[in-house]
Amino acid sequence: MLVLSVIYSLAISLWLGGAALFTFVLTPKLFAALSRDMAGMIVGLLFPGYFRWGLACGAVALLCRLAGRGRFALPSMAILAVMLILTVTQAFVIEPRAAAIKEQIASFDTTPKDHPARVQFRKLHGLSMAANLAVIAGGVVLLVLSSLPGAGTTPASGTLPQAAQILDRRP
Repeated sequence: MLVLSVIYSLAISLWLGGAALFTFVLTPKLFAALSRDMAGMIVGLLFPGYFRWGLACGAVALLCRLAGRGRFALPSMAILAVMLILTVTQAFVIEPRAAAIKEQIASFDTTPKDHPARVQFRKLHGLSMAANLAVIAGGVVLLVLSSLPGAGTTPASGTLPQAAQILDRRP
């Protein structure tokens, strides 16, 4: 049971960390340093791996939660299911449609913002951003739930009773 709990926490942490790094660090840096077209091309190349990463971490976390249950099992499984559905939708619906529309746009730097293809792309991009932020929020909630102490225990006594006793005997 402890092994499943550790693997579950690692899977959620890796998924959340990867999503946060990609969303809040990597993508803004690329768009700040490169032309909009070049940055968009690089991000587009990274998307398949990004989504596979999320799907793999999510699948591992869901399997661990199904096998081990534990506290908050049902809410955690529901949140994981929503996160996985959002990631599947991004990977297999939104991103391929956005990529196809992107091919119709010669350059985001020169194509007018009111061009029909850019308007369509902007809508898909907005949906993708909302889904991505929802996945990140779900990951945060899952980590908070998994770190809450058990019923009737304090964080120290509920997780490492011997360590807490040793620390209480400090001179």
